[in-house]
Amino acid sequence: MAVQYFQPEIWSARLLSSLKKATVYGGVCTREYEGDIRDSGDTVRITSISRPTIGTYTKGSTTVTPEQLTDAQRSLLINQVKYFAFEVDDVDYRQVADGGALMNEAAAEAAYGLADTADQYIAGLYGDVTNTISTVSITSATLAVDGIADLMVKLDEANVPKAGRYVIVPPWYHGLLVQSDILAPVDASGSSETLRNGLVGRLFGFDVLVSNNVPVITGDDYAVQAGVPGAIAFAEQIVKVEAYRPDDSFSDALKGLHVYGAKVIRPDAAAVMTASKT
Repeated sequence: MAVQYFQPEIWSARLLSSLKKATVYGGVCTREYEGDIRDSGDTVRITSISRPTIGTYTKGSTTVTPEQLTDAQRSLLINQVKYFAFEVDDVDYRQVADGGALMNEAAAEAAYGLADTADQYIAGLYGDVTNTISTVSITSATLAVDGIADLMVKLDEANVPKAGRYVIVPPWYHGLLVQSDILAPVDASGSSETLRNGLVGRLFGFDVLVSNNVPVITGDDYAVQAGVPGAIAFAEQIVKVEAYRPDDSFSDALKGLHVYGAKVIRPDAAAVMTASKT
């Protein structure tokens, strides 16, 4: 990559695309507010509307009067600011068949690092969810399946829609589900939807996803989260990408700035189970 031919808009789009492909928690959030971000410190206004009242209609006698709905507004603050900066020495650049590939590979690794950091941040919001299941010992395949069933019941009791449901488990929990022979593999689930990142199968109406970022509450206790995309809002942008020649070396360098924010906007549309390995 020659600095004089650098196009920041293309690299920003490429990095943002890589970010979205690498996130698990970010992949189950609603992202409809991203277009409003310009820089860190921005505030995104999220407006929700009340549910209309359902009435009984009788032909010839019912007067239909439109109901005045109420709205509520919440703020999503873009308060997370992360960056990367790396350089490729001219000597290394010229010792490979395609020097530009080194920059592309390094940029891809940077995007993965940014995505992993953002995913950890989103995962840490589990404490804002209202539907909770206290500590459950998950030490067998049967108990692992039962735990997912309990999360299903929690969401059902909260009238959470069945469409788009997900559950995110750590690798050890996934291993127990595989032993149960109940988890439907991705290639046998029959779903025609776009595959989510980390998706390993379907169970009880959930897309089952695996992530190493499932929060450890304490010791061997993990926060296993289930819900629908509307529960958490997430917005991100790569607001700056610059290529330059450092003054103190012979190299091409690239740096970028990643800003984002996340918020639980429907606490009742998700559930969290404290799953213990012991």
